Amino acid sequence: MLKHIYWFVFLSVLGCSPSFGQVETADLIANLEKEALNLEARQAALSKDLEVLRLKKIKEDLRAVGLPVVSEGTKNEVVEHGAMILGYNETHEQANWVFHAVIPAVNKGNLSRTNDFRRDSLVSTGTAVKADYWYSGYDRGHLAPSADFRWSERAISESYVYSNMAPQRPELNREKWANLESFVRKHVWVKNEQLLVVTGPIFDDKMETITQGPNVVSIPKRFYKIILDVTGDEKKAIAFVMPNESCKQAMVSYAVSVDEVEEMTGLDFFSNLDESLEQELESSFDFSKWEELKEGEIGTQAPLKLNERPKNTLNSMEADLFMDKKACVCGMVVSTRKTNGGSVFFNFDEKFPNHTFSGSVWASNIKNFSYDPEIEFLGKKICITGKITDYKGKPTMTVEHGKKVAFLDENGKELPR
Repeated sequence: MLKHIYWFVFLSVLGCSPSFGQVETADLIANLEKEALNLEARQAALSKDLEVLRLKKIKEDLRAVGLPVVSEGTKNEVVEHGAMILGYNETHEQANWVFHAVIPAVNKGNLSRTNDFRRDSLVSTGTAVKADYWYSGYDRGHLAPSADFRWSERAISESYVYSNMAPQRPELNREKWANLESFVRKHVWVKNEQLLVVTGPIFDDKMETITQGPNVVSIPKRFYKIILDVTGDEKKAIAFVMPNESCKQAMVSYAVSVDEVEEMTGLDFFSNLDESLEQELESSFDFSKWEELKEGEIGTQAPLKLNERPKNTLNSMEADLFMDKKACVCGMVVSTRKTNGGSVFFNFDEKFPNHTFSGSVWASNIKNFSYDPEIEFLGKKICITGKITDYKGKPTMTVEHGKKVAFLDENGKELPR
């Protein structure tokens, strides 16, 4: 039909009339509008079908590697939602674990937060409610983050059930924990491959509780997140454990093996994997495998230890303890950037926005350097001397002269220049 319409339009432009009758412009418009509506309806139907199949596939993939197994005697009601499965612990009024997948569709998803926090009706014993958290000083911290589900209306809404919440300090939930969640999505974006993620609290016998509401909610001192990649050519796994407080260290500082999380929690992860593969993935980790580098950048580095830098110096993690004081800070420069105005900005040990310390050379001071800091700093271990100041809650330093910069060798000794 569309071929006929285009043919009519072509003849009309030429001033010709087809032998089989005159077609009015209004009729052409009406026909195209009808066709467009049909396409929109078809696209909506396909999108819905695709969502259903994606949700089904996620469940299959989670069960294929094995749901987490709790130790004997631990309360663990398994509850299945559209895009996540969790094990609810009534004793603590939160989940032992939440298992979900971050799929490549998240990169094109554009759904926003729904904020429809609600009791999980699928948990037979009931869950925490708004009154348990309200004005408690703790965030309702998502275990499976809503942003991971922005491709599905159902999944993003279900992420707001209280079974997926745990009390987190705002300085964790809104900062380093949020950075970790972004770290996962970034890897999916770069690799265009699915990741399986298990998240949960680490319970102990000395936890405080929130008692202001109808339920008693335990306050975990630590949280874990485990990331598993069994889709790509290179199978890999890594885990992170963060205290329920402000976390100032580089992301790599919180990385641990899956075996270590199992020991901390008493859980058994990925038990359906081949035994040798499970042992290989869970016993060790390599953070560098999870770092996708852009040209001109270096991967995340651990802050320099005492024996890796000169005496009486600080590493990037210690810099915030000397705010508004003159000091010498050392670290690996993992990224540099020159502005249009000619100023150079650089980060130690971890890239923006996850960095713990940054430096700058203003354009007016470039003349005080015998080299281009943007090029010479990148990938080098250096020490810079000056006053540490605060910029948006993180320590930074302006370097005014090349004499205030020392380059280090592999042993932390200053190199002559």
